[in-house]
Amino acid sequence: MHRNLEGVELQSLFTRVFSPEPKERNLAVLIDLPDFEVPDEETWHKRRQIAAQWVVAMNAVPNGQFKAKLYGYRNPRRNNADLPDTAWLLDPNNLPSDADKLDPNEAVEFDEILSNTPFVVAPTEFSATAPLKLAARRLNFRGVTMPGFSLDMLQALKLDYTEINRRVRLLCDLLDDATQAELDFLVDGTESYKLVLDLRHRKAHASGGLFPENGQVGNLPSGEAYIVPYEGEAGPSKSEGFLPVQLGDEVVVYPISNNRATSVQGDGPVADHERRLLEAEPAYGNLAELGLGVLSDFGIKPIGEVLLDEKLGLHIAFGRSDHFGGQVGAKDFSKPEAVVHIDRVYVEEMQPRVIVRQMDLAMNDGNKIKLISDGVYAIDF
Repeated sequence: MHRNLEGVELQSLFTRVFSPEPKERNLAVLIDLPDFEVPDEETWHKRRQIAAQWVVAMNAVPNGQFKAKLYGYRNPRRNNADLPDTAWLLDPNNLPSDADKLDPNEAVEFDEILSNTPFVVAPTEFSATAPLKLAARRLNFRGVTMPGFSLDMLQALKLDYTEINRRVRLLCDLLDDATQAELDFLVDGTESYKLVLDLRHRKAHASGGLFPENGQVGNLPSGEAYIVPYEGEAGPSKSEGFLPVQLGDEVVVYPISNNRATSVQGDGPVADHERRLLEAEPAYGNLAELGLGVLSDFGIKPIGEVLLDEKLGLHIAFGRSDHFGGQVGAKDFSKPEAVVHIDRVYVEEMQPRVIVRQMDLAMNDGNKIKLISDGVYAIDF
């Protein structure tokens, strides 16, 4: 059983992450609350308790850098959906069981909270990364999002983030200088699928666990470089090919054209479900992210939570991209609760039937760099 972090450890962690000025002290811890539509679960309940304990522990440290407050808001139903307009200031020693127990008249405007808080920490059930990234640019705060956080992730919080940040920035520079990524997937050791991702007209991002400037929001634990493939807003995208994904025991294949999944190949129930989802929400088929995680090289293993798992290696996401600098946002889905950003992570423990046999980056100078070979990085960090 993992113990929770103590107040001094939390003060040290967030000081390292945010590099605050001495007078920058206010820190908001955000939690999403269950309600009549989305009932509570044990892991969610535990996460809210962890967040409340963090607030109490940080505030108990004499002369600590941060003074923390706990805010709760009605859950938005889906990962990376827009947040509600208001939230409640909560007593960390007396948490409500759900949002329906709270008085709407006592809620505070979210913009008011974020405008008066230089630092935000969000250990939530549903990822708040997309809306907080957009809000940070507008309201000038910085923050970390921790969707699905559990105490199983504590080891990843104790890594050498100076080294992680160095590797992530190296990968970020390579993505920035690339015109396309060329991937060769092998399914069940026999079937080859090739995919090209158009990386023109885009800027890569580094999420190395350090967020020293206002306007920055990223995950913690962290350790990835990522880029939104070109989505065709000013002429067709060159992203095309076939993307295989193992979902459970089933492998489904998405034909890709103009950076969109156009259909779903497969005969099983998972393929049928994906086909219905794509038909109902075409924006779901947008290739929203090419991500390169590095934590596998530090001995971290997947735990079944995307927050950590995507940081292990290559991942490709479907859906919303505007929070990463792309074009697809909430407006492109049929309703707020349909908005998604879903990562598919290509590490052996998560997709044993699908191997990234090779990934090359075609660079601006005409050269190619072999980035991945047989599922592991082929470059010298």
